[in-house]
Amino acid sequence: MRWTTFLLLVFFAHTTSLQAQDTPWKLWYDKPASNWNEALPLGNGRLGAMVFGAPAMERLQLNEETIWAGSPNSNAHSKAKEAIPYVQQLIFEGDYQAAQELADEKIMSQTNDGMPYETFGNVYISFPGHQDYEDYYRDLNLEEAISTVSYTVDGVQYRREVLSAFEDDVIMVKLTADQPGSITCNVQMTSPHDNAVARVREDQLTLSGVSQTHDHQRGGVKFQGRIKATNQGGELVIKDGLISVEGANEVTLYISIATNFKSYKDLSVEYEKKAGEILDAAYQKDFASIKSAHVDYYQQFYDRVAIDLGTTEAADHPTDQRIQQFSEVTDPHLAALYFQFARYLLISCSQPGGQPSNLQGIWNDMLFPPWESKYTVNINAEMNYWPAELTNLSEMHEPFLQMVREVSETGQETAKMMYGARGWVLHHNTDIWRITGPIDYAASGMWPSGGAWLSQHLWERYLYSGDEDFLKEAYPIMKGAAQFFLDVLIEEPEHGWLVVSPSSSPENSHVHGATIAAGVTMDNQLMFDLFSNLIRSSEILGQDEAFADTLKATRSRLAPMQVGQYGQLQEWMHDWDDPEDKHRHVSHLYGVFPSNQISPFRTPELFDAARTSLMFRGDPSTGWSMGWKVNLWARFLDGDHAYKLLQNQLSLVTPSSRGGGTYANMFDAHPPFQIDGNFGCAAGIAEMLMQSQEGAIHLLPALPGVWDEGSIEGLRARGGFEIVELTWKDNKVDKLVIKSTLGGNLRLRSANKLKAKGLAEASGENPNHFFALPKVQQPLVSEKATLNPVDLPDYYEYDLATEPGEVYTVSGR
Repeated sequence: MRWTTFLLLVFFAHTTSLQAQDTPWKLWYDKPASNWNEALPLGNGRLGAMVFGAPAMERLQLNEETIWAGSPNSNAHSKAKEAIPYVQQLIFEGDYQAAQELADEKIMSQTNDGMPYETFGNVYISFPGHQDYEDYYRDLNLEEAISTVSYTVDGVQYRREVLSAFEDDVIMVKLTADQPGSITCNVQMTSPHDNAVARVREDQLTLSGVSQTHDHQRGGVKFQGRIKATNQGGELVIKDGLISVEGANEVTLYISIATNFKSYKDLSVEYEKKAGEILDAAYQKDFASIKSAHVDYYQQFYDRVAIDLGTTEAADHPTDQRIQQFSEVTDPHLAALYFQFARYLLISCSQPGGQPSNLQGIWNDMLFPPWESKYTVNINAEMNYWPAELTNLSEMHEPFLQMVREVSETGQETAKMMYGARGWVLHHNTDIWRITGPIDYAASGMWPSGGAWLSQHLWERYLYSGDEDFLKEAYPIMKGAAQFFLDVLIEEPEHGWLVVSPSSSPENSHVHGATIAAGVTMDNQLMFDLFSNLIRSSEILGQDEAFADTLKATRSRLAPMQVGQYGQLQEWMHDWDDPEDKHRHVSHLYGVFPSNQISPFRTPELFDAARTSLMFRGDPSTGWSMGWKVNLWARFLDGDHAYKLLQNQLSLVTPSSRGGGTYANMFDAHPPFQIDGNFGCAAGIAEMLMQSQEGAIHLLPALPGVWDEGSIEGLRARGGFEIVELTWKDNKVDKLVIKSTLGGNLRLRSANKLKAKGLAEASGENPNHFFALPKVQQPLVSEKATLNPVDLPDYYEYDLATEPGEVYTVSGR
C-alpha cells in the first residue's frame, strides 16, 4: 500500500511538472491561495480580478478602475499664498522646525488628502463536496493572460479557466469536468460597500452601489456588476441571490461591471445601461470566441519582446518555491519570468483610454487601502511607467500621459490660488479627481515639483518615438510646468542661486529634524531637465525663442550639484548627509536614473559621488526602492551589484515577514503590496542589457556574470531604434539585429569589437539629435571630500548611417 502511494505521488509530481512545462512563461503552484498576496491577477486595463483557486470555494476578488471614493473636487488651500513668504524666511533663517509647523498649519490642504481607490467586491463559486481533492494545480499563463485551476475529486478532474477579456470587456469563467454531469455549484456576488444591494433580475444577478464618502467628500461613483451563466447539461436556476447549477457538463459565467465615471470632472455615464449592454453583447458569443479575441489582442503587445537568460532545473519547481530559493540557486529564468510578468501587469492594468496604473495597478481588495492606492508622484507613479517605452509597450504609457494632461489643467487653479503663479503645479500626490494641492503633512507633502517630473515622461515619449506632432501637443504642458517655476523660484541669500522653496527631498529628514528645505538636489536636477527639454523642444519646433532664452538665463542660475564632506553627492543644498542614513528614497540620484545628468563618461566626479551615496544607503529596503537601485547599479555599469539587488527583490515575503521583497504571486512587497517595484525591476533588467541615454546604444552595459549567455528581442532605444535581436555568449555581444524607424546615425557602444557593412569607428559627439547630451554645471566639491577614480571598462564605439524602416545586422564574432 505504501509503495502504491509512493508511485502515485511520483506520478502526480511528474504530471504537475509537465503541466507547468507546456510553456515556461507561467506562474504555477501546487496549492490554492491562502491569502490575497498568493492569488493571481488578471486584468484588461479596466476590470481586474484576483483568482484564489480553492476547490471548494473559488473567490474572484474584482476591481473596476474608476471605483474611487469621493467625487470631483479641488483640494488647494486658498490661504497658502499669504503664508509661503513667511515659510521661506524661516527656512533661510535656519528655523526648519518652525517652517515645517507653519507649512502644516497654513499651506497643506484643509479639505482632503485625496480619495482611496476601492474594491468592487467578490464573486464566490462554491462546489459542494470538493473539500477533499488531489492532483491540484493552478497557474497564470503570461503568453495568453489566462488563469487555470485543475484538481481531482473522486476520480473526476475539474478545470477552471478565468480571463478578463480585452476585446469584450467582461470577466469570463469556464468550468469543465472530464466526466459528464459532474458540475454542481452556486454563484453569488458580495461587496464590502455598506450601500451595496444585490438583486436577481430575470436571468442574471446584479450588485449595485456607490463609492464611499471620505474626508468629507461625498461618494459619487455609482457602479453595477452583473453575472449571467450558460450551462451544457444539468439544471440552472437563479433564485435567493444565487445562480445554482446542478449536474452540468460545462458552465460559463459572464461578468460585467460599469460605473457612471466619464472623466475626472464628469459622472454622467448611464452605468446600469452600460453594464447591461456590455453583458448582453458578450453573452451572444461563446467562451472560445471571446478567449480567441482576448488572446489575439493581448499578444500584439506581449509578443513584441522575448527574453532568454538561460534555464536550469530550478525552473521545474512551483513559482513560490523558486522565489524562496532564488538567492541560493542559479535560476536565471526566474529573472526573465519576473521581467515578463511586469510587462504582463502593465498591459493588464494600463490600457489606452483608461486610467493609469495606481499604487496597486488595478488590484485592491479594500475600501481604504494603504496610502489610498493613489498616484504618488515623488517616485512611485513614474516608476510604474519606466518599462513602458523601453520594453515596447508605448501604448500602455498613454493613460499616464493623459493624466499629465489632466493635472496640467487642474494644477493651474492650484498654482494661481496657492502661489500666485502662472502655469500649473502638482505636489506629491494625486487621485482620480486630479487633485494637485499638497496633502498629508508638510513632512511628505510639501514638495511642489511633481509637474517637472511628469513632464519628463512627455519628453521621453518624444525621444523614443520622434513624433513631432506629439511634441507640439506636449510643449504647452511642459511650458506650463516651467512657467510655474519661473514664477516661484527664489534667490537664496548665501550664493544667489535660484531655488525651489519651500520643498523637501521627498520624505527624508535632514539634520535639523525636519524635511522642509530649499534648493534640494532633486529639485535642481528636475528644473535642469525641464528647462533643457523645453529649450531643445523650442529649437526642434522652431518656436518660442524668447521663452527659450529666458529658460537659458534661469537655468544658468540654478544651484549646481555638490559633493559633500564624505565624498557623497549632497542630497540637500547644505552638507547635511549622514552616511548611516538608510532612507528608502534616493531622490538626489534622480540625476543618474531616470535622468542622464550624471555619467561615468562626462561627469566622473559626480558619478563617483553618486555611487558613494548609493553605497551609504545600502541594498535592502522597500520593494520599490530596491527596484530603483537595480536601475541605478545598471547605470553605474555594475551588473553584479544590480543582480544582487535583484536577488534581494526576489526574496519571498510571507504574511509574517518584514522587509521588502516579492510575494508568492510575484507582486512586489513594500510591504504591503505596491506594484511599482515590479515595474522598476523590469526596467532595471532591460537597463542591464541595453541603455541608450548616454549618446549611444550601449549593448550589455551591466551584464552580470551569471547571465553569460542569452538573448533579448524587442527592446526599444531612443532615436526610434528597435532591437530586433541581441544575442551574447561568454558575456560578449555575438549578434545584433536592429531596426531604424526614423533613420539617422546609429552609434553603438560595446565591450567587444563589432563588424557590419558600413560600420565605422565613432568620434566626437553623436550627430543624431535624439542622443544629444546634457551639459551640467561643474560641481562644487568639499575640501574634505575624497574622490575615487572612475575606472571605465574597455569599450568600442561605432557609427552607422541608417535609413528609415531598414534593418541592420551587426556581428560580434
